[in-house]
Amino acid sequence: MGAFRASVLLTWVIICNNVLCPVLGYLYNNRYAGDQVFKITPSNDEEVRTLREILGHMKVDFWQPNSASLICHNATVDVHVKRNDTQGLHARLKRENIDYQVFISNLQKEIEKQTGYRSSRKRRSEAQYDYEVYHSLEEIQSWMFMMNTTHPNLVDVFSVGKSYEGRPLYVLQLGKKRRLQKKAVWIDCGVHAREWIGPAFCQWFVKEAINSYQYDSVMTRLLNQLNFYIMPVFNVDGYRFSWITDRFWRKTRSKNHKFHCRGVDANRNWKVKWCDEGASSHPCDDTYCGPFPESEPEVKAVAKFLRKHKKRVEAYISIHAYAQMLLYPYSYKYATIPNFNCVESAAHNAVTALYSAYGVKYRYGPASTTLYVSSGSSIDWAYRNGIPYAFAFELRDTGYFGFLLPESLIRPTCTETMRAVKAIASGVLKKCKTDREKFPYI
Repeated sequence: MGAFRASVLLTWVIICNNVLCPVLGYLYNNRYAGDQVFKITPSNDEEVRTLREILGHMKVDFWQPNSASLICHNATVDVHVKRNDTQGLHARLKRENIDYQVFISNLQKEIEKQTGYRSSRKRRSEAQYDYEVYHSLEEIQSWMFMMNTTHPNLVDVFSVGKSYEGRPLYVLQLGKKRRLQKKAVWIDCGVHAREWIGPAFCQWFVKEAINSYQYDSVMTRLLNQLNFYIMPVFNVDGYRFSWITDRFWRKTRSKNHKFHCRGVDANRNWKVKWCDEGASSHPCDDTYCGPFPESEPEVKAVAKFLRKHKKRVEAYISIHAYAQMLLYPYSYKYATIPNFNCVESAAHNAVTALYSAYGVKYRYGPASTTLYVSSGSSIDWAYRNGIPYAFAFELRDTGYFGFLLPESLIRPTCTETMRAVKAIASGVLKKCKTDREKFPYI
């Protein structure tokens, strides 16, 4: 009965997707034709002030960093500029002698190149689910039920709640079923809608874990001794919107009664130093913290689940893009966490394992010093609630493709990240000396 249900559901999704999701060039109604992505490098404080002023008066989409306030000298700024504003920005940057280059000259073409012109039928085959292409929300949710149906001894699927627009928030429980309660690792992907490599990794992790369970001694041990809670798409409404309407949508899709702008940054909405430095109180900003902590039903549902199971959850891992970094608390302040040695060692082992696959280098360290200060983040919240290992990955790349990482790079990106996550999970079983009685630390 379960197999029949999954098959019917998938058939409906295939039909639905052929209506909703034609080739991406048409999907976005050519809205990005002529848009450009600039890579700008201010070399001193005066140029930083000038650039903040220039971009602050334009309606631009910040890729890296998240807002004008985070611009600093000798750090590149990746910014998506609408076609009507590109000439003006070129002229202004030249006049101010600020170093820049255009690394995407026609964003529409780059979007179409990311997924190619593959037919929708090949992308959505039930018999051979393709892990090396990006999948829509409907496909991913159907895949989750399919994994539960085909691997009931290792996989359960359940919902932790509903999104703002009423979509179920599905989570997979992955691990050998036992009567005894096991320690657990939480992994979420797709917090920010436009970071498509995240959901691709969550699916890859599940596939690899199941396929290697019988012959990889490390994975056998991990699935026997731990439960993995995998949430492939945290921000379900935003992710779907990024497929249908705006490829570079970041936030949730909740409505604001005072402004026409929609959505909240789901990684600024957690109840830990909420709406402080690195978050915005303006609903139209990409880093908007929301009207109050856990205002977003997606954040509230996950927080409730993690609070309920916090005595068993040893590690919290959130998958983002892009920057090639592995980050841990604190995000909101420049300070050293009490169990720094354990966490730093786990991070070092993870990036070493990742490097061993293809020689890709990741920076690692506290989020505040390695990336930038941000408040209301999920890793600070997880740590605050007694989860001793809290990590955020920023996957490939460092700006050449940005959010448009080609499907040809899904395999290497996921393969190397898999090694890192296995290293973290293996470290959880080794019991580094962490005094959990001292939690909460913040």
